[in-house]
Amino acid sequence: MYPLDNDGFLANLEDWSEDAALWLAAQEGITLTDAHWEVLYALRAFYAQYDLAPAMRPLVKHIGNSLGAEKGRSIYLMQLFPGSPAKLAAKIAGLPRPTNCL
Repeated sequence: MYPLDNDGFLANLEDWSEDAALWLAAQEGITLTDAHWEVLYALRAFYAQYDLAPAMRPLVKHIGNSLGAEKGRSIYLMQLFPGSPAKLAAKIAGLPRPTNCL
């Protein structure tokens, strides 16, 4: 439905929309909730400010600063985006792969 790169990220960042996010999340077996959306929009705000998708530590710090300390924890993000939260959240948010994520 959307052109992807070899890693499954959107080939064109301009293709991102809420519909694209829903589709990308479904490809990963994730049903997006309000909790997911607030992280995705915070992640997109980070990208707009710094022009990069953060690795895990900067992501946790940014989420904590943006959404509160209870949400700025690795365990919280892993519950929403299992495996590699920084990579998976960036993918669904329509951002490039974070540079430090395998």
